[in-house]
Amino acid sequence: QVQLVESGGGLVQPGGSLRLSCAASGFTFSSYWMYWVRQAPGKGLEWVSSINPAGISTYYPDSVKGRFTISRDNAKDTLYLQMNGLESEDTAKYYCAISACIGGCYPGGSWGQGTQVTVSA
Repeated sequence: QVQLVESGGGLVQPGGSLRLSCAASGFTFSSYWMYWVRQAPGKGLEWVSSINPAGISTYYPDSVKGRFTISRDNAKDTLYLQMNGLESEDTAKYYCAISACIGGCYPGGSWGQGTQVTVSA
């Protein structure tokens, strides 16, 4: 039922910027917390950011805080991740995910197909 389609990834130089998008459908987008998660080759999944339904409250791990900005446009059912000051360690496949509950808890079982971000070194 839930469909999430990531886009915007690509090749970028260290210090560069990219803006990822996630088109959502199959659920009431404006009612759910949303997340960005990433996975580097040979590495585990890493949570990147969270945003509440209204787009007011946002959270980041120290690894990306100050460089990444999560946002959403509920009128367009779209989630965004603005990535600035990219580093080689940011190289990963990036996924958006819906919260497993209305009140916000953790990423649910329905993810997107992912979009690859590669930062040259």
